[in-house]
Amino acid sequence: MMLQRLGVTDVKLSDYELCIAVNLVDPVSMGITWDDIGGLKDVIDQIKETVIFPFRRRELFLHSKLLQPPKGMLLYGPPGCGKTMIAKATAKAAGCRFINLQISSLVDKWYGESQKRAEAVFSLAVKLQPAIIFVDEIDSFLRSRSSTDHEATAMIKTQFMSLWDGIITDPQCQIMIVGATNRPQDVDAAILRRMPCQFKIGKPAKEQRKHIMRIILEEEQVADIDLNKLGDLTDGFSGSDIKEGCRQAALYRVHEVLEAHRNLHGVDAFEIPTSNLRDMNMSDLEYGIHQVKDSKELMAGSLSYPLLD
Repeated sequence: MMLQRLGVTDVKLSDYELCIAVNLVDPVSMGITWDDIGGLKDVIDQIKETVIFPFRRRELFLHSKLLQPPKGMLLYGPPGCGKTMIAKATAKAAGCRFINLQISSLVDKWYGESQKRAEAVFSLAVKLQPAIIFVDEIDSFLRSRSSTDHEATAMIKTQFMSLWDGIITDPQCQIMIVGATNRPQDVDAAILRRMPCQFKIGKPAKEQRKHIMRIILEEEQVADIDLNKLGDLTDGFSGSDIKEGCRQAALYRVHEVLEAHRNLHGVDAFEIPTSNLRDMNMSDLEYGIHQVKDSKELMAGSLSYPLLD
């Protein structure tokens, strides 16, 4: 059914490819576009120029080896800053099938099976091309090799890189591997060489935070909001932190309604008719931001305590 939705016909998949096909995502069904990503205009413009345009207009670059679409792209930076969103938006804009590779789908207890599944990732991508293979937390899978690596793990890494070389050396192949990581220093140097396009997705600056806030609140009922002040209050926040702060602000209105009904009727308001929720205001957002700050401080504090026996 997924292959039919993707418009793929007359393609037969092996049992191993069927295991990997579970990770397929229909680009049409992905609701993420560039407009949903705030504060990363410079990075998005670079991706459009170096990745998407060559993918969409291959006929313009047939006679240049230097201008071929890259076969590898790395997105790195702190968690919650939009790396996965960018990967999905890239696949959608480039018109590529998206294989959201789960590393667990490569692991098998039987000797040699994991290598066959790794091979199936690339053979499936070849059948579905143009395609993007997305590996989130790529450092956990393709981290720097060492003598302590388990034999099976080392074999999967070697197999994966060998197959990757195959698509790099084929100019007609329209496959790209996109990796995302919070720890680029842990990724194997040989993998980094295979990912010539590398983009740092850092925490947003004030103007970027305001842009993210504007996108998140665009379809919400809000009143009397000072984006400039909110940009100051969210200093050090990632995009996901800002979204969580807005979610907490929206929930605060629900808390008010439930608390009022408890005080008035002595019961929750689940079955009692209520008026519509009021508009979200500046106080709600300040409350939500404060909740996120408390949560971040709590996590930072728990990490600073030494482990006790």
